[in-house]
Amino acid sequence: MNIRWSNVAQADLDNIYAYIARDVPYYAAMFIDRLIHATDRLVDNPHVGRKVPECGYREDIRELILQRYRIIYLISDDTIQILTIIHGSRDFENLSLKL
Repeated sequence: MNIRWSNVAQADLDNIYAYIARDVPYYAAMFIDRLIHATDRLVDNPHVGRKVPECGYREDIRELILQRYRIIYLISDDTIQILTIIHGSRDFENLSLKL
């Protein structure tokens, strides 16, 4: 399995970094690194994340949780696409994701 990051997910990483870096850039970089490396285990175990309730518990859309962030991803034949990374307090249903 290959992991691909959508443009939305890449922008999410940039925004998360900018938000945390307002206080401590060093910790912002460390946290972004943790978010990215959290997806490494998906290569061998793509179904390790839970099904996303807001997506009707579809088998192919799952999420990993890291602290208060939800890493939403889509599983296809040979690719895992990271769709978005959102804070748990955000309203997922109002996001416009292209599935």
